[in-house]
Amino acid sequence: QVQLVESGGGLVQAGESLRLSCTASTSIFNIDSMAWYRQAPGKQRELVARMTSGGTKNYADSVKGRFAISRDNAKNTVYLQMNSLKPEDTAVYYCNARDWGIDYWGRGTLVTASS
Repeated sequence: QVQLVESGGGLVQAGESLRLSCTASTSIFNIDSMAWYRQAPGKQRELVARMTSGGTKNYADSVKGRFAISRDNAKNTVYLQMNSLKPEDTAVYYCNARDWGIDYWGRGTLVTASS
């Protein structure tokens, strides 16, 4: 069982930056992948960024070049650096851990980018 706690959300102006953090209750060193998803009001949850245990990263087209996922295994923490935020990035952001085919989710943190 992996428990995930997100932090770092908030209200910013368009063009500004935020860094989200996700701290796991266990070591993330060998977890297959860690990811960030988001869900905007009235929309389905979508993948924002994923990072495998081997270091491979992939991003949604809408955030490429603006967002960056990283991890600190010593702190059991995954980060999402979000730059040049746009109003359409407004959503609840969820941390995800996928291990042995099982998904674990945090409760989410709200990011609001105002125009």
